[in-house]
Amino acid sequence: MDPNIPVGIFLGFVAWFLLRYLAGGFYTVDQNERAVKTNFGRADRIPGATTLTDPISDALDAEEKQRYQYPQVRVILPGGPYFKWPWQQIYKVSVATQTVNMAFDPDFPAANQSGTIVEAVTKDQLNTGLTGQIRYHISERNLYANIFAVKRPIAHVMGYFVSVLRERIATFEAPAAAGATDPSGSGISINDLRKNLRDLNEHMDHECSSSDARYGIVLDASLITGIDPPPEVESALAAINTAHNMVSSDVSLAQATADQRIEQSKRAAEIETLKAQAEVQPLISLASQLSELKTTGEGALRAYVRNVRLGLFGNAQQVVLESKR
Repeated sequence: MDPNIPVGIFLGFVAWFLLRYLAGGFYTVDQNERAVKTNFGRADRIPGATTLTDPISDALDAEEKQRYQYPQVRVILPGGPYFKWPWQQIYKVSVATQTVNMAFDPDFPAANQSGTIVEAVTKDQLNTGLTGQIRYHISERNLYANIFAVKRPIAHVMGYFVSVLRERIATFEAPAAAGATDPSGSGISINDLRKNLRDLNEHMDHECSSSDARYGIVLDASLITGIDPPPEVESALAAINTAHNMVSSDVSLAQATADQRIEQSKRAAEIETLKAQAEVQPLISLASQLSELKTTGEGALRAYVRNVRLGLFGNAQQVVLESKR
C-alpha cells in the first residue's frame, strides 16, 4: 500500500473543508433584502428586547400582547461580503413592496373564484363580490415572526384581512349627512358601500395595522376598487339608483330656484329701501333749512316762502287765485 495515499486523502479533505466552509462562508445581502443569522439553529437575538418594547405592538390589546410576543433579532443590513461559520446559517428575506389580489388564497389558489373576487354578505342580506388589491412588505422590525414563528405569514395576513373585510361589509352603515332628511337612499347598503369606498379602505388600513406585530408583515394599503351586486338584483338596484338620482336632481333644482327667488327678493327690498331713502332725504334737508330760517326771524321764513311761490308761478301755465267776496 502506498504510504502517500492517507496523506493525499487528508490533504483532499482539508482542501474540501476550506473550499466548502471557509471560502463558501462568505455571503452578501442585496439592497432590497434583510438577513438573520442563526447559531446551531438559534437566531442571533438582542438580549432583553422583544416586540412588546417596540411601538409596533401598540395596536395589540392586552391578551394579544401575550400571544404575539417575539424576540428582537439582529438584522444584517445590505452589504457584504459577510462571513459565517459552518454551524451558522443565514436566512434572507425581501423587504420590497409587493402587490397581490385581495382575493388571493396562498393555501387554496382555486378559492374565491381562482383568487379574483371576495364574496361577502351585506347588512341587507345581499351576497356581493369585492375586487381590489393589497400592498404589503415584510417588516424589518419583526423578522423573527416572519421567518421563524409563522409558517406562512402571507396566508395568515390574507385570512385576517378577508375576515375583517367581511365583518365590516356585514355591519356597514353609511354616515348620515349633516341635516339630511331625505330617506330615499336609506337601506341600500351596496350603494352606501360604493359611495364610501374611501372610508372602507381607511377602516381596513386601521384594523390591519396590527399585522406588523402579529405576523411580521406590514399592510401598506388596501385598494378596494369594485363592489358588484348579485346579477338577480343588479337591474333593480340600477332602477333604485336612477329614481334616487332623479329625486336628488329635483330637490337640488327646487333648492336652487328657492335660493334664486330669495336673492331676488333681497335685492328688490334693497332697491325699494334706497328709493325711499332718496325721496326722504330732500324732505329732511328742507325741514332742516326751514328750521334754520325760522331761528333767524319770521321775516326770513316769509321771504323764503315768497321766493318758492314765485318759482312755482314762473313754471306754471295757469294760476287759479281765490278771490274774496
